[in-house]
Amino acid sequence: MTGTIVVGVDDSETAALAAMKAAELAKALGAELCVLTAYGKFEAETIATGGEKFFITNADSAKSTGQRSVMALRKNSPDVTIKLQASEGKPGDALVKAADQLDADLIVVGNKRVQGFARVLGSIARDVAAHASCDVYVAHTHSK
Repeated sequence: MTGTIVVGVDDSETAALAAMKAAELAKALGAELCVLTAYGKFEAETIATGGEKFFITNADSAKSTGQRSVMALRKNSPDVTIKLQASEGKPGDALVKAADQLDADLIVVGNKRVQGFARVLGSIARDVAAHASCDVYVAHTHSK
């Protein structure tokens, strides 16, 4: 295949499971994996402590989250090329936009909110499936 697979992560167990499935697929298909973290609307803050000032953004926090996921994935899938990307926007929108920019072949999402009443209200998986210009794989990420 030699293409690109995109998966979104946050600090949740379900996102970690979806990312592991995405890495398995990337290995099996010979694809590159792009791990994406979304951070909503850009926000920044300066914090002063002990005479020093620190500039902190939600983009930096998202990158830290993504880096933790990438480290875990590289440990379990050392043969897969993995890149990290942090993107502004809602998770579903950010995944679709990144997939378009990367000309991705597949987006992997978890099924965390596809079950029960939340299905009526919407979910990242449903939003991605409705707007993606590539295939979408919904990974089973929760127990019944």
